Parts: sequence; structure tokens; C-alpha cells
Amino acid sequence: MNHIQPATQLLAQHRRRPTRIGLVSGGLGAYWPQFPQLLPQLQDSVRYVTSRFEALEADVLDTGFISDAEEAAIAGEKLRVADCDLIVIFLTTYLTSSMVLPIAQRAKTPVLVIDLQPTEAMDHASFDTGKWLAYCGQCPVPEVANVFRRAGIDFRSVSGHLKQESAWERITQWVHAAGVRARLRNARHGLMGHLYPGMLDVATDLTTVSTTFGSHVEVLEFDDLRERVNEVTPSQVAERLNLARELFVLDDSVDDDDFAWGAKVSVGLDRLVEDFNLDSLAYYHRGLAGEQHERLGAGMILGASILTARGVPMAGEFELRTSIAMLAAQAIGAGGSFTEIQALNFHDNVVEMGHDGPAHLAVSAKDPLLRGLGVYHGKRGWGVSVEFDVQHGPVTTFGLGQNRDGSYVFVTSEGEVVPGPLLAIGNTTSRVDFGGDPGLWVDEWSQTGIGHHWALCLGHRASDIKAAASLLGIEHRHVVLS
Repeated sequence: MNHIQPATQLLAQHRRRPTRIGLVSGGLGAYWPQFPQLLPQLQDSVRYVTSRFEALEADVLDTGFISDAEEAAIAGEKLRVADCDLIVIFLTTYLTSSMVLPIAQRAKTPVLVIDLQPTEAMDHASFDTGKWLAYCGQCPVPEVANVFRRAGIDFRSVSGHLKQESAWERITQWVHAAGVRARLRNARHGLMGHLYPGMLDVATDLTTVSTTFGSHVEVLEFDDLRERVNEVTPSQVAERLNLARELFVLDDSVDDDDFAWGAKVSVGLDRLVEDFNLDSLAYYHRGLAGEQHERLGAGMILGASILTARGVPMAGEFELRTSIAMLAAQAIGAGGSFTEIQALNFHDNVVEMGHDGPAHLAVSAKDPLLRGLGVYHGKRGWGVSVEFDVQHGPVTTFGLGQNRDGSYVFVTSEGEVVPGPLLAIGNTTSRVDFGGDPGLWVDEWSQTGIGHHWALCLGHRASDIKAAASLLGIEHRHVVLS
């Protein structure tokens, strides 16, 4: 999990509903009259599994213990109506595949099969058949996998023992993946302004976003922001200035009028997000000669960074696919800050990466800095910008690439942010060591179909993102220097 800086704890976190887990547990009903102590033991295991899911802050819909195909069909119907993000089928002992198939077929939701025997191993000297059957959950796993494959259902499983933490790490990974699926499936992405001229990689088919993830894209105008900013009162500006002083260190270069304008736009942005019920926002407006929309675009950085820290990621340059990646990173607690390549350092073998504009305050190595800029490079306007280094340690680059047929792919690479000199130009910048020649990394990374922006996430999270891609039914590509 990311370490939230103390100042960012002042910000109320934006969140949709918790991840919804449908739990079905079962075994072969023929065993219960033969071995009366077996079912109570298995039900104890189910209660433990439920408690572990609840500890992950998931809503657990337990459909009960099934003993035959008829009960499985009833459970499958309950789960179909419940609209779960992940269905977990707990094979407590042997059961037939006919008891499992209806659940996956009816619910049309990704399924995780788990089989967790009570302890590490049986006590062979004292066990009878009834006690052995509590350890027999692995027996039907190949059977279920075979039937799922023949039915065209993706198969994923975790085998282990009940209190094996390495098994629970794998299960937790799938719960996190379900959280990403849920976040994107229910998301409302704002897209305001227009494409940065010439950035063909950034151009995004909005229909593909909806058909891939289930998300809604709300197309906005800068006029929508302008009218909300016009309604902001002086007292609201003063309150936002006070919050900004608690969140940021103010450099001497910050102009008071630019700071106040950024605070005013920040309040208007909050209102825009609330009015349109947004989970993310990507924006860009070129502007001209200091007109009002140019000033709005230039005043976005403060408010967009605050919203990103609250869990509503903001990306400049109309980069919708990166704001989606940032939202997915938020769902797994990895932060996710707007990033691109800035330069390579062949003395230290690091890729220097970052971006101007919105930044994720919670991933900062220390209190973030507000710097005043008389010009934004490559963009019109001027004002205050955010500057910091990302926390030193393991990180993951994560973005949405695109294939020739237009389909999306999750792209990741894992490295480490290391200390060293950084530019003081009002950008978030980091030195990332990917374990080899930085030029080779750029070449390998660029072969994946990634655009020139992505999210920089805390921790090594490629396995979580790979699992999320599996649940979403899209490809995952991972870059590693051998």
C-alpha cells in the first residue's frame, strides 16, 4: 500500500461502492450422512474465509453451502441478480463439476476457485476417511478446470491451506483485481476540452472505453468549468488557500494572484466533479492571448492535484487512457501519478520521468512544492505548478496500450526510484532504475503499444495489474530487462 503523507489526510477520499464478492462453498452431499463431523468442520472453514474477505473491506454475499447441482443453480441465480465483481467458489472437499458450472454460466462474472485444506498436512496415523475428506478440496480442481475450458469460461484458482499467508496473498491479488474491474465498470470519466494538436497516440475512441470497461465518458466543455469558477466566493478562495498552504510548501516564486486564481479554479473543479459525478478527468485547452479559457487551463494544476490525491485522478493533455490507468492504480492503493519520459542518465543507469501539471500528492517523497512559472513549456499560460520526487523504493509504470485492431492492453514494468539530482522546473520528476541500460528499457517499453503517458505507481504491482487484465478480458504486457 502507498504511504499517505500526513497533509493529504486532510482530504476526504472519493470512493464508489466496495468490491462485491460472491461466495459459494460446497461439497458432495453424499458425504454428510456418512461422516457427520465433516460438514461442521467445513462450515468452520467457510466462516474463516468470509472473515478474511471482510478484512479486505469487501462486501461479501455468502449464498450458503451447496451440496448438489440443484442448490448450485439456486446460488448461481442469486449471484446473477447480485451483480458481483468476483465470484469465489470454495471447494471445501470433493464435489462434482456439475455443481460448479451453473454458477459461472448464470452469473456471467469472473470466477476464482479456491481450495484451502485445514492445515499444512494430514496426520496420517490418526486420520480416518471422514477427516481425510476435509483435505480433499484439491481433488476436483482439474475436473472443474477441464469443464470450464470446454465451456469457454476462464479458469483461475488458488490452492493451499486455510491459514497459509502466501495463498492469501494470491487470493488478495484477485480481490484487488476485482476492485479494479469494479472501479472501471462503474466509472464516469470526464473529458474536457480537446486533443493536444498532433498527439495522435493520445486520441481515444470513447466507444472502445465503454465497450472494454463498461465505463461512461462524459464529454465536457471548458464552459462547464468557467461558469462554476465564476460562482466561487472570496471566502471559498480563502479557505482553499489555507488548505493549499497545509498541503504544499510554497516557493518564493509563487505569485499571490496566480496562487489565488489556482485556488479559485480548484473550488470550481470540485463543483464540476460533484455536479457531473466524475471519477476522473482528462483535459486540455490551447487558448489564445490570455483569454478566459486559456487562464482556466493554466489554473488547473493546483485543484487537479488535490482532486487526484482525493482519489479522482486528473490528467492533462486530454490523456483519457492515462486517467483510466491512474484510476485503476487508485483502486489497488498504488497511487498513480501522471508521467512520461523526460531524459536518460547513462552515468547512473536511470530513466528520468515525470510530468508537468497534475500530480498525485500521496506518492510524494516529502511535502510537495508549489512553484511559480512564468511560462508552461509547450502550452499557453502561466501560474503555479507542483514539484516533487516520488517516494524512493519500488515502483511500477502502468499504462493502457493499444493494438492495431484498437483493443486495449495493460502495460507494466517494475523498477525502483533512487535518489539523485532532479530538475527544479515545477514538474514531478523521478529517477527510476529498471535494472539495466535505460536506453534498452525505452526501446522495450515503446514496443508494447503504450502511448507517451502512463501512471507511475508505488510498489511492484505488475501481478495485481495482470490479474485485473485477466478479469477484464484484456491482454497484459510486462517489460523486464533480462
